[in-house]
Amino acid sequence: MLRTSIGRRTTDGTAGAAALEIIAGSRGAMLRRMWISMAAATASIYGLGIPAAIGITPTSPVSNLVEPDRGLTGVVTTAVAWGTGPTVPAQFFRRIGFPATIGAGLPEPWRFDNGLFIPPAKSLVLWNIGTNRVVDVTIEVDEQ
Repeated sequence: MLRTSIGRRTTDGTAGAAALEIIAGSRGAMLRRMWISMAAATASIYGLGIPAAIGITPTSPVSNLVEPDRGLTGVVTTAVAWGTGPTVPAQFFRRIGFPATIGAGLPEPWRFDNGLFIPPAKSLVLWNIGTNRVVDVTIEVDEQ
């Protein structure tokens, strides 16, 4: 198993749109932790769930970084923009609302102690439930 992580800043705050997609790659992955903090002073509401359809042609996919760096490359990627974005999840594993305060965030990370499994070629999406602004998101993943 390979532990990877990445810190990203979202770019889209449009209500009813994806802010960040975690794409499992060919082997699947287990999301272990997620940190979120506001990067702009706008009240915002987010949800984390499985999209009905994954994003198509991510325009900004970034591979997770291996912890510790051993010269390996992970297969999990994240995206913040797409040709066609992922669709809204039917339900959310987690929801969070933030006040209009830069730096407001989770008091501690969302923890998935047994891991939140992302099947191969599937994804999880951080969804803009309200009209949001950008956030800084850090994830920790175990790749299969």
